[in-house]
Amino acid sequence: MSQKALTAIHASPPAHWVGDGFLVQPLFASLAFGQEVSPFLMLDYAAPHQFKPSAKPPGVGAHPHRGFETVTIVYEGEVEHRDSAGNAGKIGPGDVQWMTAGSGVLHEEFHSRDHAARGGSVSMAQLWVNLPASDKKVAPRYQTVLAGTIPTLEIADGKGALRVVAGTYGEAKGPAKTFTSLNVWDVTLQAGAALDLAITPGDNVLVALLSGKVAVGADKASGTGLLTFSTAGDSIALRAEADTKLLVLSGRPLAEPIAHYGPFVMNSEAEIREAIDDFRRGKMGRLEEFA
Repeated sequence: MSQKALTAIHASPPAHWVGDGFLVQPLFASLAFGQEVSPFLMLDYAAPHQFKPSAKPPGVGAHPHRGFETVTIVYEGEVEHRDSAGNAGKIGPGDVQWMTAGSGVLHEEFHSRDHAARGGSVSMAQLWVNLPASDKKVAPRYQTVLAGTIPTLEIADGKGALRVVAGTYGEAKGPAKTFTSLNVWDVTLQAGAALDLAITPGDNVLVALLSGKVAVGADKASGTGLLTFSTAGDSIALRAEADTKLLVLSGRPLAEPIAHYGPFVMNSEAEIREAIDDFRRGKMGRLEEFA
């Protein structure tokens, strides 16, 4: 195996609020929506944050998306989702929501009513995954991926665990259905764990450090940030220098133009203008106020 070279360690930008329910760090920073992270677009991480009990669930009200997928991984707390395609669901710790916006959908995300009433810690990550041009207008789809359906493998000589949310790891296959070849691995490592991961040559690979400290050769990163690697080579080698939590993302770059504006990601500015017009005309559906 030939190792992919570490190209950069990107420090996380300051956190900002999304709605009133999610205090997030945009880990892709200036790389977001670029070819270096394709087929992924952006990644927000909400570190554990304590919320007081509230009769009104914090979160983000109805907003549109077109041309990509949102992947929400809950670490602490509970998140409720509704969309204009008629989908609804609640996910808790370890669960994943994989929503394909496709041709266009309105959705909302709030802390669950039960969790909001109790108060407590909320932590989650939301990844945006691009769709190829041929699938940007597929019908919206919603996948609830419960923790119990996600293969969890012992790694690093018993000093770590890897959950296969999407793609494959060895013989294990993740339950999430995807449009392109990609992997989403949710990884925890104990201090001192060493891990070698096989990566398909030519694929982009991104290691999102959510907490802890990790080393790649002589280079070290701690806290929260993003590690990027060269496309050449077929593996990466990581060593945890503290108890560490990671998201490892790899996939075949789409090699297509990317045009984005707010909640829309298409291949041209003309398609962005069409998306805005379709949203204003109500072609992405309606979402009545939650009762």
